[in-house]
Amino acid sequence: MMHLYSGTICPFSHRCRIVLFEKGMDFEVHDIDLMNKPEDLAVMNPHNRVPVLVERDLILYEPNIINEYIDERFPHPQLMPPDPVQRAQARQLLNGMEREIFSFIEPIERNMKTADKARSEIRDRLIEIAPIFNKQKHLLGDEFSMLDVAIAPLLWRLDHYEITLPKTAAPLFKYAERIFSRQGFIDSMTPQEKIMRK
Repeated sequence: MMHLYSGTICPFSHRCRIVLFEKGMDFEVHDIDLMNKPEDLAVMNPHNRVPVLVERDLILYEPNIINEYIDERFPHPQLMPPDPVQRAQARQLLNGMEREIFSFIEPIERNMKTADKARSEIRDRLIEIAPIFNKQKHLLGDEFSMLDVAIAPLLWRLDHYEITLPKTAAPLFKYAERIFSRQGFIDSMTPQEKIMRK
């Protein structure tokens, strides 16, 4: 059985929970209080952060690596494209999203001096991608994929992070509602996450 050590409000842990629930497999989630981390977390992950996936002797602790491992180990439903070229393109897009969007989450969560700048960076990137959803259902086309998994926790937390998007981002809002209505997403949420959205 897989064990996921997961922060109850951590958007990166939320990604891994979504993948586990989308796969509908046997696993156990261990909720970690990020204000009072257990000592064994630093033993499992030298960076002392969540998420951490443990399966027998295997310990993984980067959300994208965890999710790709789960996807390869349990390929149905497949969340990364089966074609090597498309899979490489998906990884490249995901890497770009990490740098251009997700790297700005930490300053907001930690209420750093750069939090307002981080909010505007995220807002600008989301406004840029909004028109995509006039043409397609998901980030990679018609199929739900790992890119949708990655962005879903952020979209859920927009109110919580005080990020306001203009009405021109309407296609993005419609896309977000499609993601939020998926059973895997609904099941993945902690009680703390459920109350983040107005």
